[in-house]
Amino acid sequence: MYPHPWLTVALATVGTLSMLMPSHARARQSDELRALDGEWIFVEDRTEGRSLEQLTPPMASKFSMRVEEGAVVLNGHGSGHRDVRVAIDKTVTEIKEPKTISRYLGAWKDGVFDYEVAFERLPETSEGIRKIKRTFRMVKDGLLVRVLVEPSGNESVGLYRHAEDIEMPALAKATIGDLSWMAGAWIGKRSTGSSIEERWSPPLGGAMLATSRSVNTSGKMFAFEYLRIVERDGGLVYVAQPGGKLPTEFVLTEVSPSRAVFENPRHDYPKRIVYELSTEGELKATIGFTKGGTPMRYEFKREGD
Repeated sequence: MYPHPWLTVALATVGTLSMLMPSHARARQSDELRALDGEWIFVEDRTEGRSLEQLTPPMASKFSMRVEEGAVVLNGHGSGHRDVRVAIDKTVTEIKEPKTISRYLGAWKDGVFDYEVAFERLPETSEGIRKIKRTFRMVKDGLLVRVLVEPSGNESVGLYRHAEDIEMPALAKATIGDLSWMAGAWIGKRSTGSSIEERWSPPLGGAMLATSRSVNTSGKMFAFEYLRIVERDGGLVYVAQPGGKLPTEFVLTEVSPSRAVFENPRHDYPKRIVYELSTEGELKATIGFTKGGTPMRYEFKREGD
């Protein structure tokens, strides 16, 4: 069977137009797409009309994209799927799971990468999100991400940057002795009824050391953490190792005789850790984003009180 004449002409025209595109224009498009490469960290919620408590990331606090020939590979985009290769020519990528089929459809046009993921569920499964649409555009101060969820119609906008492009806050001047009020064995309760404890050594040798342990209502430990605060460059640095993993550092940005604030805007979550000693002698710890959201709060009493 011979192709229709009009189809032959159309295909020839598309090929000719592609060949006629200047090489510098094709290079510019490639460079613009390549700018999406790497790991991105949430910086700021730019959704209009939200209260301070509603300011949260439009998607994960940290995600990555890897640009390949004709496609963008997604990781950490909140679907639970890793290394999802989304073609930029609107070719469907289908991922089958026992109860769900996810279909990714992407495109690159005018400096914008957008994709949608539609979810098809088995009849016996509960109804949930049907489709998520995400748009990624490079702006002068980072990567602007817009997310639309259907059928709710909720739309969120947020700014992301590479960690190395996020400015660290100024270090507050302090010595380890300024945090002597944190020393001691502190015992608290989670909202679930499980216990949590932090045991801080007295300041000595330019450092305070601590261990944290969480125990469920059955008496089994389900989380632990190594902590330390050390003097550095005239200030203090809080070093956390949840589960004994690689350390994450937070710099002291505010200090008083009963309050200490540590921040790391380059970290996905938390970005801010606050310790406070109440007038009743209780230790309060708050972790969350630098601005907005609903932080996690813990209240401790001295062991034996």
